[in-house]
Amino acid sequence: MQQVALQWDINGLIAGVDEAGRGPLAGPVVAAAVILDDLHPIKGLADSKKLTERQREQLFDEIRAKALCFSVAQASVQEIDALNILQATLLAMRRAVDGLRLAPKLVLVDGNRLPVLPMRAEAIVKGDALVAAISAASILAKVTRDRWCQEVDTLHPAYGFAQHKGYGTTLHLAALREHGACPLHRTSFRPVTEVLQGVRP
Repeated sequence: MQQVALQWDINGLIAGVDEAGRGPLAGPVVAAAVILDDLHPIKGLADSKKLTERQREQLFDEIRAKALCFSVAQASVQEIDALNILQATLLAMRRAVDGLRLAPKLVLVDGNRLPVLPMRAEAIVKGDALVAAISAASILAKVTRDRWCQEVDTLHPAYGFAQHKGYGTTLHLAALREHGACPLHRTSFRPVTEVLQGVRP
């Protein structure tokens, strides 16, 4: 996907921020913040959802090797259920920015909502397709969460997390009906709540 250059009247480092895992019924929401190095450009950056798994994995390693700095953070299932998914996502984003080794002058966030940050920030709708640093952040967040799903699949094999990545697929809903919810499920999400209440999803 072609990137477009955005001109900002600002001097200093610019960080891109994106998340993965807002929609699934289980697991944390993961956010990443990335400050790219203009002297070491990365080819092929795009919205992580538009890339194949192999492309994401390759870019994941290249981003980590070439970026000036990056940070990956998350909000837990318990925080999602306590705060709601939007506030938990903003919390994960703030943690990712806080975790950067270098302090950005400007933070560009994918979407239309911003976390509370101590520096200037801009929300960019479809930013993961428009801004290279946001694309890089989307890839780090997506790969990190997908790897988490692969790991927990061995702990809870009945649910098929490695296949559906926690989303409410037919396979996942069937597993919920048969086995009930596990500690990784978001109890505030309707399909999980219905299972806990004995209602057919």
